[in-house]
Amino acid sequence: MNARPTTPVPPPGCPAHDSGARVPLYGPEFAADPQAYYSYLRSFGPAAPVELAPGVEATLVTDYTAALQLLQDPASFRKDSRRWRAFNEGHVAPDSPVVPLLVYRPNCMFSDGAEHLRLRQAVTDSMARVDSRRVTRITEQVSNYLISQFGSRGSADLLGNYARQLPLFVFNELFGCPADIGDRVLFGISGMFDGVNAEQAAGVLFGAVAELVALKRTRPGDDVTSWLMQHHSKLTDDEMVHQLALLLAAGTEPLGNLIGNTLHRLLTHDAYAHTGGLIDEAIDATLWENPPMSNLAPHYPATDMEFAGQQLRAGDLVMVSFAAANSSPSLAAERQASSRAHLAWSAGSHACPSKDPARQISMAAIENLLNELPDIQLAVPEESLTWRPGPFNRGLVVLPSRFTPIEPARGASPQPQPPVREEQAPQDGRAPERVGRWSQFLNWLTK
Repeated sequence: MNARPTTPVPPPGCPAHDSGARVPLYGPEFAADPQAYYSYLRSFGPAAPVELAPGVEATLVTDYTAALQLLQDPASFRKDSRRWRAFNEGHVAPDSPVVPLLVYRPNCMFSDGAEHLRLRQAVTDSMARVDSRRVTRITEQVSNYLISQFGSRGSADLLGNYARQLPLFVFNELFGCPADIGDRVLFGISGMFDGVNAEQAAGVLFGAVAELVALKRTRPGDDVTSWLMQHHSKLTDDEMVHQLALLLAAGTEPLGNLIGNTLHRLLTHDAYAHTGGLIDEAIDATLWENPPMSNLAPHYPATDMEFAGQQLRAGDLVMVSFAAANSSPSLAAERQASSRAHLAWSAGSHACPSKDPARQISMAAIENLLNELPDIQLAVPEESLTWRPGPFNRGLVVLPSRFTPIEPARGASPQPQPPVREEQAPQDGRAPERVGRWSQFLNWLTK
């Protein structure tokens, strides 16, 4: 048995150098080298004390075996965040930047027991009806459209111009969003995760989804929204809105990061050499080593307990580090035995219900991009790339690329639409007309 270090050394720049300080999972130092932080956290044992944002304390599980134990024990660890003791006692400010992703909403992510089973079954059954051929077709259409916006320039930011936009467009189609509603869904999700007037962006998203639900009550279609509405679970309109907002927001942001992180791997590892047959392998390696959601899966102990070497009180916030668990030193044999035994999709009853279409979308998006731009390469030194700060996501800020320009495709606009700035957002909570990216795509399809 290996002895635990008596004086573990935090990474350079980490405030945990101050005696008794929790290890912060935010800021440029953490974003630049999270694995150094995870290595230090392992010195505490399978779980460690961390800070998600100033004043927001949590226990982070960093060991693969302990993470599986937590994720597969719904009797001991609950998902309903109304149990969050520190928040209930006023120790966490309601306007903390991490609260929107942790606060309770009536959806399957924040439910337990019979209620979770009912909501989750509706989601799982509806997503299972998505036809794989349709997923590939719409992904390729969206991919071609986005490439048409920058292909003739010979350069692009593969994050902003491609990876982060593509999932939003694909999900809009799969969920049956008409042009006006789809424009506002794109605006709302982008704003929430970009942190540009996130509160207003959330209002736009939920308002648009509520309109989508009202529309599908009278005009159902061949889409996930209608299937969810027709499910025998008989979801109310409020439950529909929250399930759809969860699927759209929690599906598109990690998927954009997965596409971006895999492209980063393909462009920075000589072993891949842009060979199409290795895309599947690159996705698996990314899910192991650079998962798009690095730390999440919030849970709350049902009772006071000892777990993974830490004393926990009922209602304490406990999270899983998928990134740290996947890189556990003891995992070499497991990874060799199964290339997909990683925890990037989580595990247990709350595992990602969309992992199969997410993987298929990633494959089609990356393959089509490399086929259309076969000589694409990184436009800057790899060491100059920066990663977005924050405890939950793992994604680059930008991924500059260059390639041989291609002829403009049908319907291509000379420049992509500029992003909406906070001061451009209208006062009535609706997305500006000129942000109609979904409308532009639908128009492009008909040309």
